Amino acid sequence: MGSAKKSSASRTARIEEMRRAEQARERRNRILTIAAGVVVVAGLVAGTVVLVQSQSDDDGGSTAADSKNPGKFVTGKDGVRTWEGTLGRNHVAKAVNYPVTPPVGGDHNPVWMNCNGDVYGDEINNTNAVHSLEHGAVWVTYNADAGKADVDALAAKVKKTPYTLMSPVDGQKDPIMLSAWGHQRTVTGADDPDLDAFFEKFVQGEQTPEPGAACTNGLSK
Repeated sequence: MGSAKKSSASRTARIEEMRRAEQARERRNRILTIAAGVVVVAGLVAGTVVLVQSQSDDDGGSTAADSKNPGKFVTGKDGVRTWEGTLGRNHVAKAVNYPVTPPVGGDHNPVWMNCNGDVYGDEINNTNAVHSLEHGAVWVTYNADAGKADVDALAAKVKKTPYTLMSPVDGQKDPIMLSAWGHQRTVTGADDPDLDAFFEKFVQGEQTPEPGAACTNGLSK
């Protein structure tokens, strides 16, 4: 009888010991599962930080290529060159290598140049001017070959015309050029009738990606 009781007690103790071992093992598994989850989350967070940092580092570069949007000009009977190809519209915080000078569209700075008849005596940032084109502005540009009388007459005309801006662009091929989103032409001077025709067609014209968007409260030199 005593032996049976002893055997029963021993079995109970052994079962209790096994139960405690199983409970301890379950606790360890839960801890390991939680720890693994923490590691995974930490890895995801770290990966996100690295990705954001990588993108930030990329955005901090000096120049963005625009080769992803290839295209070419096709000249119409009216002398207006129309860009055939996709023009990006992303906001970027760095310079852009535009395929033509002056540019007629593409990725651009988040801030536009004021274009409410604004005349700039110095060169302006292309990426800000392109944003103005997106708003439906016409950009009048000239180089050192343009005569002073024409420059003065052009400035007077621009000042009276909302959704226009004017600035020198030394790198352009012709003395006086007009640019709108996706369109461009050369004119001979302030009295060239093609200038008025271009203004009439492209100031807030059908080509405008964002018609009615502001030409004030932007950047002004």
